[in-house]
Amino acid sequence: NSERMAAMAASSTINTRWALGLMSGTSLDGIDVAALETDGQARAIAGPALTVPYPAAFRERLRGVLGGAAPEPEIDAVAAELTRLHAAAVAEFRARFPTVHAGLIGFHGHTILHEPAARRTRQIGDGALLARLTGTEVVADFRSADVAAGGEGAPLAPLYHAALAAGLAKPLAVLNLGGVGNVIVFLPQILLLFLFVGLLEDSGYMARVAYLMDRIMRSLGLHGRAFVPMLSGFACAVPAILATRTLERKPDRTS
Repeated sequence: NSERMAAMAASSTINTRWALGLMSGTSLDGIDVAALETDGQARAIAGPALTVPYPAAFRERLRGVLGGAAPEPEIDAVAAELTRLHAAAVAEFRARFPTVHAGLIGFHGHTILHEPAARRTRQIGDGALLARLTGTEVVADFRSADVAAGGEGAPLAPLYHAALAAGLAKPLAVLNLGGVGNVIVFLPQILLLFLFVGLLEDSGYMARVAYLMDRIMRSLGLHGRAFVPMLSGFACAVPAILATRTLERKPDRTS
Protein backbone atom coordinates (compact mmCIF):
# COMPACT_ATOMS: atom_id res chain seq x y z
CA ASN A 1 0.00 0.00 0.00
CA SER A 2 0.97 3.67 -0.21
CA GLU A 3 1.99 3.97 3.45
CA ARG A 4 4.31 0.98 3.21
CA MET A 5 5.86 2.32 -0.02
CA ALA A 6 6.47 5.68 1.65
CA ALA A 7 8.13 3.97 4.60
CA MET A 8 10.29 1.92 2.23
CA ALA A 9 11.34 5.07 0.41
CA ALA A 10 12.21 6.82 3.67
CA SER A 11 14.26 3.86 4.79
CA SER A 12 16.47 4.10 1.71
CA THR A 13 18.33 7.00 3.34
CA ILE A 14 19.08 4.97 6.47
CA ASN A 15 21.56 2.15 6.78
CA THR A 16 19.18 -0.80 6.73
CA ARG A 17 19.37 -4.37 5.49
CA TRP A 18 16.93 -7.10 4.61
CA ALA A 19 16.69 -10.24 6.71
CA LEU A 20 14.53 -13.34 6.48
CA GLY A 21 12.93 -14.87 9.54
CA LEU A 22 12.00 -18.56 9.55
CA MET A 23 9.53 -20.04 12.01
CA SER A 24 8.19 -23.54 12.52
CA GLY A 25 5.47 -23.23 15.15
CA THR A 26 3.83 -25.61 17.58
CA SER A 27 0.87 -26.09 15.24
CA LEU A 28 3.17 -28.15 12.96
CA ASP A 29 1.39 -26.69 9.94
CA GLY A 30 4.49 -25.57 8.06
CA ILE A 31 7.24 -22.99 7.69
CA ASP A 32 6.63 -19.24 7.85
CA VAL A 33 9.09 -17.09 5.90
CA ALA A 34 8.94 -13.35 6.55
CA ALA A 35 11.13 -10.54 5.24
CA LEU A 36 12.05 -7.54 7.36
CA GLU A 37 14.01 -4.42 6.52
CA THR A 38 15.67 -3.01 9.61
CA ASP A 39 18.57 -0.97 10.93
CA GLY A 40 18.80 -3.37 13.86
CA GLN A 41 17.74 -0.75 16.38
CA ALA A 42 14.64 1.37 15.87
CA ARG A 43 13.37 0.71 12.34
CA ALA A 44 11.46 -2.44 11.44
CA ILE A 45 9.58 -2.44 8.14
CA ALA A 46 7.66 -5.59 7.36
CA GLY A 47 8.16 -7.03 3.89
CA PRO A 48 6.46 -9.92 2.08
CA ALA A 49 5.80 -13.24 3.77
CA LEU A 50 5.13 -16.80 2.72
CA THR A 51 3.88 -19.97 4.41
CA VAL A 52 5.02 -23.33 3.06
CA PRO A 53 3.00 -26.27 4.45
CA TYR A 54 4.81 -29.34 5.72
CA PRO A 55 4.22 -32.60 3.84
CA ALA A 56 1.81 -34.73 5.87
CA ALA A 57 4.33 -37.56 6.29
CA PHE A 58 7.00 -35.23 7.65
CA ARG A 59 4.51 -33.62 9.99
CA GLU A 60 3.95 -36.99 11.61
CA ARG A 61 7.70 -37.64 11.86
CA LEU A 62 8.13 -34.26 13.51
CA ARG A 63 5.29 -34.96 15.89
CA GLY A 64 7.02 -38.21 16.84
CA VAL A 65 10.09 -36.44 18.29
CA LEU A 66 8.22 -33.86 20.36
CA GLY A 67 9.22 -34.03 23.98
CA GLY A 68 12.78 -35.03 23.12
CA ALA A 69 12.30 -38.62 24.26
CA ALA A 70 12.80 -40.23 20.84
CA PRO A 71 16.13 -41.94 20.04
CA GLU A 72 18.84 -39.45 19.07
CA PRO A 73 19.35 -40.91 15.56
CA GLU A 74 15.64 -40.37 14.88
CA ILE A 75 15.79 -36.79 16.17
CA ASP A 76 18.91 -36.09 14.08
CA ALA A 77 17.22 -37.42 10.94
CA VAL A 78 14.14 -35.27 11.51
CA ALA A 79 16.35 -32.25 12.22
CA ALA A 80 18.23 -32.71 8.93
CA GLU A 81 14.98 -33.11 6.99
CA LEU A 82 13.50 -30.05 8.70
CA THR A 83 16.58 -28.01 7.76
CA ARG A 84 16.33 -29.02 4.12
CA LEU A 85 12.63 -28.14 4.06
CA HIS A 86 13.52 -24.70 5.42
CA ALA A 87 16.13 -24.28 2.68
CA ALA A 88 13.49 -25.19 0.10
CA ALA A 89 11.12 -22.64 1.65
CA VAL A 90 13.79 -19.94 1.34
CA ALA A 91 14.33 -20.86 -2.31
CA GLU A 92 10.58 -20.66 -2.97
CA PHE A 93 10.40 -17.27 -1.24
CA ARG A 94 13.28 -15.90 -3.30
CA ALA A 95 11.72 -17.14 -6.51
CA ARG A 96 8.44 -15.45 -5.65
CA PHE A 97 9.96 -12.19 -4.33
CA PRO A 98 13.18 -11.66 -6.33
CA THR A 99 13.50 -7.98 -5.36
CA VAL A 100 14.09 -8.86 -1.69
CA HIS A 101 17.84 -9.36 -1.31
CA ALA A 102 18.24 -10.73 2.20
CA GLY A 103 21.79 -11.19 3.41
CA LEU A 104 20.82 -12.72 6.73
CA ILE A 105 18.50 -15.52 7.85
CA GLY A 106 17.13 -15.95 11.34
CA PHE A 107 16.51 -19.67 11.87
CA HIS A 108 14.42 -20.62 14.88
CA GLY A 109 14.26 -24.32 14.13
CA HIS A 110 11.50 -26.31 15.80
CA THR A 111 11.03 -26.54 19.55
CA ILE A 112 10.67 -30.13 20.71
CA LEU A 113 11.23 -29.44 24.42
CA HIS A 114 10.73 -26.24 26.40
CA GLU A 115 10.87 -26.18 30.20
CA PRO A 116 12.26 -22.75 31.14
CA ALA A 117 11.51 -23.26 34.84
CA ALA A 118 13.95 -26.19 34.76
CA ARG A 119 16.27 -24.19 32.45
CA ARG A 120 15.81 -26.72 29.67
CA THR A 121 14.93 -26.03 26.05
CA ARG A 122 15.73 -27.72 22.76
CA GLN A 123 15.18 -26.62 19.17
CA ILE A 124 16.12 -28.90 16.30
CA GLY A 125 17.56 -27.65 13.03
CA ASP A 126 21.08 -27.29 11.68
CA GLY A 127 22.04 -23.64 11.19
CA ALA A 128 25.36 -24.49 9.51
CA LEU A 129 23.65 -26.80 7.02
CA LEU A 130 21.03 -24.16 6.25
CA ALA A 131 23.78 -21.61 5.60
CA ARG A 132 25.45 -23.98 3.12
CA LEU A 133 22.19 -24.81 1.36
CA THR A 134 21.06 -21.20 1.00
CA GLY A 135 24.46 -19.52 0.59
CA THR A 136 23.40 -17.01 3.24
CA GLU A 137 24.62 -16.11 6.70
CA VAL A 138 22.40 -17.77 9.32
CA VAL A 139 21.73 -16.82 12.93
CA ALA A 140 20.25 -19.66 14.98
CA ASP A 141 19.78 -21.09 18.49
CA PHE A 142 18.03 -18.04 19.91
CA ARG A 143 16.64 -19.61 23.06
CA SER A 144 19.38 -21.63 24.77
CA ALA A 145 21.47 -18.86 26.36
CA ASP A 146 18.39 -16.97 27.53
CA VAL A 147 16.87 -20.04 29.20
CA ALA A 148 20.22 -20.94 30.77
CA ALA A 149 20.36 -17.44 32.26
CA GLY A 150 16.89 -17.84 33.78
CA GLY A 151 14.83 -16.28 30.97
CA GLU A 152 11.72 -17.63 29.26
CA GLY A 153 13.50 -18.27 25.97
CA ALA A 154 12.21 -15.29 23.98
CA PRO A 155 15.10 -12.78 23.99
CA LEU A 156 14.29 -11.22 20.60
CA ALA A 157 10.62 -10.39 21.21
CA PRO A 158 11.24 -7.39 23.53
CA LEU A 159 13.73 -5.88 21.08
CA TYR A 160 11.29 -6.26 18.18
CA HIS A 161 8.41 -4.82 20.20
CA ALA A 162 10.59 -1.91 21.30
CA ALA A 163 11.38 -1.08 17.68
CA LEU A 164 7.73 -1.30 16.65
CA ALA A 165 6.59 0.85 19.57
CA ALA A 166 9.35 3.46 19.30
CA GLY A 167 6.97 6.12 17.98
CA LEU A 168 3.92 5.18 20.10
CA ALA A 169 2.68 6.89 23.23
CA LYS A 170 3.81 5.42 26.54
CA PRO A 171 3.07 3.58 28.77
CA LEU A 172 2.36 0.69 26.45
CA ALA A 173 1.84 -3.01 27.10
CA VAL A 174 2.36 -5.78 24.55
CA LEU A 175 0.99 -9.27 25.17
CA ASN A 176 2.45 -12.10 23.08
CA LEU A 177 0.89 -15.54 23.51
CA GLY A 178 3.40 -17.85 21.87
CA GLY A 179 2.03 -21.01 20.34
CA VAL A 180 -1.54 -19.76 20.70
CA GLY A 181 -1.86 -16.43 18.96
CA ASN A 182 -1.31 -12.75 19.46
CA VAL A 183 -3.66 -10.40 21.29
CA ILE A 184 -3.52 -6.64 20.68
CA VAL A 185 -5.25 -4.72 23.45
CA PHE A 186 -6.57 -1.20 22.88
CA LEU A 187 -6.97 0.29 26.36
CA PRO A 188 -9.73 2.88 25.57
CA GLN A 189 -11.96 0.13 24.18
CA ILE A 190 -11.59 -1.94 27.36
CA LEU A 191 -12.19 1.10 29.59
CA LEU A 192 -15.42 1.85 27.74
CA LEU A 193 -16.48 -1.76 28.19
CA PHE A 194 -15.78 -1.69 31.94
CA LEU A 195 -17.63 1.62 32.25
CA PHE A 196 -20.65 0.18 30.42
CA VAL A 197 -20.67 -3.01 32.53
CA GLY A 198 -20.21 -0.96 35.71
CA LEU A 199 -23.20 1.23 34.85
CA LEU A 200 -25.32 -1.84 34.22
CA GLU A 201 -24.28 -3.27 37.59
CA ASP A 202 -24.81 -0.06 39.58
CA SER A 203 -28.19 0.64 38.02
CA GLY A 204 -29.42 -2.90 38.56
CA TYR A 205 -29.90 -3.46 34.85
CA MET A 206 -27.30 -6.21 34.62
CA ALA A 207 -29.65 -8.68 36.29
CA ARG A 208 -32.44 -7.59 33.95
CA VAL A 209 -30.22 -8.02 30.91
CA ALA A 210 -29.23 -11.49 32.07
CA TYR A 211 -32.90 -12.34 32.64
CA LEU A 212 -33.94 -11.06 29.21
CA MET A 213 -31.05 -12.84 27.51
CA ASP A 214 -31.70 -16.09 29.37
CA ARG A 215 -34.31 -17.35 26.91
CA ILE A 216 -32.10 -16.53 23.92
CA MET A 217 -28.98 -17.99 25.51
CA ARG A 218 -30.78 -21.15 26.59
CA SER A 219 -31.72 -21.80 22.98
CA LEU A 220 -27.96 -22.08 22.46
CA GLY A 221 -27.58 -24.34 25.49
CA LEU A 222 -26.10 -21.54 27.65
CA HIS A 223 -27.07 -19.66 30.81
CA GLY A 224 -28.20 -16.04 30.58
CA ARG A 225 -25.17 -14.92 32.60
CA ALA A 226 -22.94 -16.14 29.75
CA PHE A 227 -23.99 -12.93 28.01
CA VAL A 228 -21.44 -10.92 30.04
CA PRO A 229 -18.33 -12.82 28.87
CA MET A 230 -19.67 -12.73 25.31
CA LEU A 231 -20.11 -8.95 25.58
CA SER A 232 -16.61 -8.57 27.03
CA GLY A 233 -15.16 -10.53 24.11
CA PHE A 234 -16.03 -7.69 21.74
CA ALA A 235 -13.36 -5.57 23.43
CA CYS A 236 -10.73 -8.10 24.39
CA ALA A 237 -10.42 -11.82 25.02
CA VAL A 238 -8.66 -11.32 28.37
CA PRO A 239 -11.58 -9.78 30.32
CA ALA A 240 -13.93 -12.21 28.59
CA ILE A 241 -11.92 -15.14 29.90
CA LEU A 242 -11.78 -13.63 33.39
CA ALA A 243 -15.55 -13.05 33.35
CA THR A 244 -16.21 -16.74 32.79
CA ARG A 245 -14.98 -17.46 36.32
CA THR A 246 -18.40 -16.38 37.62
CA LEU A 247 -20.14 -19.12 35.63
CA GLU A 248 -20.75 -22.36 37.49
CA ARG A 249 -21.32 -24.72 34.56
CA LYS A 250 -18.33 -25.75 32.46
CA PRO A 251 -20.27 -25.60 29.13
CA ASP A 252 -21.07 -21.94 29.86
CA ARG A 253 -17.39 -21.19 30.55
CA THR A 254 -15.96 -23.00 27.53
CA SER A 255 -18.55 -21.96 24.95
